[in-house]
Amino acid sequence: MLISRTLIDTATAAQLPAHDVLFVDARFDLNQPGGRDPGKGDQDYALSHVSGAVRADLDRDLADMVKPPSGRGRHPLPSAVTFSAWLSRAGWRPDLQVVVYDAAGGSLAAARFWWLARLAGIDNVAVLDGGWPAWVTAGLPTDNVLPMREPTAVHVNFHQAVTAEELKEGLASGRLLLLDARAAPRFRGDIEPLDPVAGHVPGARNRPFSDNLDAEGRFRSPEELRRAFSAIIGPHPPEDVVHMCGSGVTACHNLLAMDYAGLCGSRLFAPSWSGWVSDPSRPVATGD
Repeated sequence: MLISRTLIDTATAAQLPAHDVLFVDARFDLNQPGGRDPGKGDQDYALSHVSGAVRADLDRDLADMVKPPSGRGRHPLPSAVTFSAWLSRAGWRPDLQVVVYDAAGGSLAAARFWWLARLAGIDNVAVLDGGWPAWVTAGLPTDNVLPMREPTAVHVNFHQAVTAEELKEGLASGRLLLLDARAAPRFRGDIEPLDPVAGHVPGARNRPFSDNLDAEGRFRSPEELRRAFSAIIGPHPPEDVVHMCGSGVTACHNLLAMDYAGLCGSRLFAPSWSGWVSDPSRPVATGD
């Protein structure tokens, strides 16, 4: 069953038969003013979640935080084996519509889960537009019951992601266009709260992921997003657009927004800024 491959609204998601949908709770406290709280997502899930939702944690399930980063960024990609194991535990089947949500309009771990699923060749996965806040506001079913799902045997492989070498060559030749999803002050290098070097990759253009959402935390219309991204990427086809951010999480939001707008085929430089600056020989730019 394929209902959506990008976004799904709460009303449509709520109408899906329980046996045809896999809800995924990916709430995560990535970088809040009071400090990072990696356990908050698990705590919030234990208190209440979309009825039937299984848990996917950014640090535990959607990144490899065990091995040393070694240039892979602050949220290195999990192995295909690790992601396959999560899918197996969750009882994923190819005929299920997957609906993933977080508490930040999809801009944190939900978009990361969506991208990993697409990297694994899973097409029937969508981010819940408006996320957990939209679901609760609509008064849709929630509980604190841990779902009992029948495990399945899943073995996926990841398609090749963009490497630092490919990015350097593509930027030097002008073939690739790099979009940086961080907020403008971090892109310019005015501030850098997380990584040892401030600034951006020379030649990159800034597209803060927050610009994809309206005041209610929902994605802007496909038409509006298409106009905005088309103005930024110019003559570059979507296939030659590469996204990055600080650690490879929020950049997935821009990739999702482009797909939602019909500009399909862009890719992610997963190590992002934290991986780029791990090699001091790589150039750094500041300012606009």
